[in-house]
Amino acid sequence: MAGGISIHVYDVSRGVPAAGLHVEVRGPDGKLLVDGRTAGAGTLDAPTPLTGLYEALFHIGDWYRAQGVPVSNPAFLEVVPYRFGVADLAQHYHLPLKMTPWGFSLFRGGA
Repeated sequence: MAGGISIHVYDVSRGVPAAGLHVEVRGPDGKLLVDGRTAGAGTLDAPTPLTGLYEALFHIGDWYRAQGVPVSNPAFLEVVPYRFGVADLAQHYHLPLKMTPWGFSLFRGGA
């Protein structure tokens, strides 16, 4: 797979992919590239049209409430921003998010 971003979100507190999680991705120019929801496997793809700093916003609080998980309003993790750099448009950037209602891990994966 060449170029682009792939996102994979997994709720490690319950051992399930985060299907239907609202995710926004903005490019370096501030343009909204994706405003969507993760698929059944917790995945979502986005283009990388420019080099520079990108931002993904993960709407975790709303997702947990929709799943019937008891979280406060606002949730401890309501919206989690992830700012990352794209230096080479030919490379693929895989962004796994492992989350619970109280914590998360974001990193560049190898997929």
